[in-house]
Formats: sequence, structure tokens, C-alpha cells
Amino acid sequence: MSTERTDARSAYRRLPSVDEALRHEGLARLVPRITRALLATFVERTLDEWRAEIKAGALDAGELEARLAGGGLEERVERLVHEEAGRGVVRAINATGVVLHTGLGRAPVHPEAAERMARAAAGYCVLEVDRFTGERNQRDDRLSQLLGRLTGAEAAIAVNNNAAATFLTLHTFGAGRAAIVSRGELVEIGGSFRIPDVMASANVRLVEVGATNRTRIADYERAIDAEVGLLMKVHTSNFRLVGFTEDVSPDELAELGVKHGLPTAFDLGSGRLEADGAAPLDMLGGETLVRDAVKSGIDVVTFSGDKLLGGPQAGLVVGHRASVEAMRANPIYRAMRLDKVALAGLEATLGLLLAGRGDEIPVRAMLLHPEQELAARAASLAGLLSKLADLTAEVVPGESEPGSGSAPGVYLDTQIVRVTHARLSADALAAGLRAGDPPVFARIQDGALLLDPRTLLAGDEEALASVFEALR
Repeated sequence: MSTERTDARSAYRRLPSVDEALRHEGLARLVPRITRALLATFVERTLDEWRAEIKAGALDAGELEARLAGGGLEERVERLVHEEAGRGVVRAINATGVVLHTGLGRAPVHPEAAERMARAAAGYCVLEVDRFTGERNQRDDRLSQLLGRLTGAEAAIAVNNNAAATFLTLHTFGAGRAAIVSRGELVEIGGSFRIPDVMASANVRLVEVGATNRTRIADYERAIDAEVGLLMKVHTSNFRLVGFTEDVSPDELAELGVKHGLPTAFDLGSGRLEADGAAPLDMLGGETLVRDAVKSGIDVVTFSGDKLLGGPQAGLVVGHRASVEAMRANPIYRAMRLDKVALAGLEATLGLLLAGRGDEIPVRAMLLHPEQELAARAASLAGLLSKLADLTAEVVPGESEPGSGSAPGVYLDTQIVRVTHARLSADALAAGLRAGDPPVFARIQDGALLLDPRTLLAGDEEALASVFEALR
């Protein structure tokens, strides 16, 4: 019998059983934090990992003995317990400079919106009843009123996200019929969401018109026949066509719809919604204003609630009353409508815009942040981090991004804190920050960790420094 096989058997024999491991004081103390059954699962997983190491020849009996004596089992299991507690939706610090970071939940809502959402979730709330008359009403009546004031639309509804709003639009006006869309607007966004696939799911036949880079209103008109139920325009919010280009304006499409008695829709994607007197988001370039899209005469305009608006996740539909009510009457709407928590957050966010406080909404504040203030915040953060052992921090110029497909190709000048560690690589440093409490997400470039103060919320600098300090 070979020496390797003998040693492997010896190592296997030294592995404790799950029950034996659970009786160890170092593991028993973890039971108040999690159930004994889950703890047993983590012990079993660790022992299985070690068996695999033994089988691969990467762990011999002596090394296993030393690992057990040194508390290696307890350390690994405790790490799994810590990871379990930190999984799911938890608070994070976004130091990436990507304002609408899809992986980090897109828009952080205003504190007043968060408070309204918490109150709605914690107890009963006025949802589908008029508190002054006692009569039953629609849950989004107030939302419709607020959006009407901001956009000039006759009516509005809200669903789970803009993909749902687009689907509901297509299904309401085009199911069993055809919809005409410019070939250059057949976009794909995150999660493999493609307009042609959504149309097929809604039982709508796609009619592509024009060329990838140039589409004219005559292209739409030539394609109209008895089977067409909808004329649609889709804002290319996650890419830009430049050079020899032409597209159909919403005004032209609305006029064509009226001429042929066909409904028209404009999927605005991110949706730039600004109140009178608010600081304009000029840095976003050609992002169409929702108010301008409504003013064009398009029947239905859809856009996101958790992107440039800066509210909770939602798909907002504004437009002519008859068209919006037709979408509300669609049975699918009930499967997509917003819950009380999201509605409360949206109402609060829209209320801030109407009260002239829109620039307090975190997304708008981040996009509008003056570079001199960013430089001051970066210098302050670099000073905090430079006091910590093994860290070197310096302020360098950089660029932030709007993110989430909003304003593609647009970059915002910023000041970044460039961090290096005497012992840890940039990748190891980033991994340690993500495992922190709270987890911190940053960028890596040219072997250094980059922290962009643009996306840090109030109090994040101190918490971020504490996470750095806890690194081993």
C-alpha cells in the first residue's frame, strides 16, 4: 500500500464527526447566533471541503492535526456564520462613483421618503380609501395628481418597473396586432431585456422600420396597415448613435398617430423629471425631459422611478387619460401594480420636487455636486485613511458615471482618493472591504483602490474608515 494512501486514511480518521465538532466549546458558543441545525450544516460543509483537500493530496494527517489544534475548524465555521448574517439586502457604502449602481440598489431615496416608506410598512395606511369622504378610490390617485402637476399629463399609473410599464403598454394596445418601432431603437438593457422579446411575450408582432442609424416618419407611415395597433418610440438610454444619424421626434410620431387613429407610446427609460426652478441636469446631455415628451402629444410615456427621479423602484406611466385608464383596465395591471411601501416613497419623492426641494434628493445632489466640494471631501477622507497603519492615500482627479444606462458616454469630473496598502494587493483590499460591516464597494485601477466621494452619503466617511481600520 502506498505511503500517500496510508497518510490519506490517517487524515480521514482524524476528521471529527459533526456531532463531535458541535460539542466543542468554540462552536457551541455560536448557537445563540444561529440555529444548531444551520451550524451543523456549516460544520459539515467545512469537513467536506477538508475531505476534498485530503483526496486531492493537498492536506495530510499532520497538517490536519495542526489545523484542528489551532482552531481552524472553529475559525472556518465562524467565517461561514458571519457570511450568512451578511447575506441578502444589507446596507452598503458605494464608493465606486457610479451614482445609479444596479448592483447596489440604484437610487438611495431621500430620508423623508425612507421614513414614509417605513411608516407605511410598519402599520396600516390610507391606501385605497378617501379619508375625507370614506369612499373607495384607486391606490395611485395621489401619485397621478402629483405626476400630473410635474409633467402636465392628464393621468398616471405606476407598476413594478419600467420593463413592466413597457410590457403593459404593448399588451394593452398591441396584443394580437403589430407595433411599429425604429430598427435603431430595438434596445437591450440589463438582464437580457430586449424590446423584441418583450413584444413577443406581449403577443405583439414587431414591425421594424428604417435603418439602424436613420429612421424617418415616412418609414413609420409606409408600414401602417390594418394589423398595426401601436406606434412606439424607445429612448436609447444605454448607448449613443453618433455620426450620420436621424430619428423620429415624439412630436412627429404623435401627429402620425392622430392622423391614422393609432395610439402612440414613448419608452423614456431612465426618465429625466425636473420641476420648475430645479437646477437642470445639463450634464446628462440629450436626455429627454418627461414634460417635453408629454407635451409632444404622445399618448403614453413610460419611465423609471428609481433612476434619475431618485425614488424607489417603479415603472411610471403618464399620458392621456383614456390611454392610461385603458392600461389600468388591463387585468395584467393588477399583477404589476405597486405596493403601499413603494407608493409612499414615490409620493414623498415627487412631493420634494414640487416643494422646490428636488436638489435634496440624493441622486440629483450627487449629479450636481460641485467639484470643489468633492475635492474637499476627498482631502478629508484621504486624511482619515492616512492615519491608519499600512495605508497610503492621495487625492487624484478622476471621473464618475451616472450609471444604470442613464446618459451613456457621459462622465463627470471628480476627485478620487487613491489607496494602496503596504501588505495587501488592491484585489485583496477590495475583498476585505466588501466583507466589512458595512460592506464597502470601490473601484480598482492600475493596482490601486479608488474611492469616489461623489457617491458617499452623510456619515459614510467615518464608517468607511472604521472598515479599513478593522482590516487584518
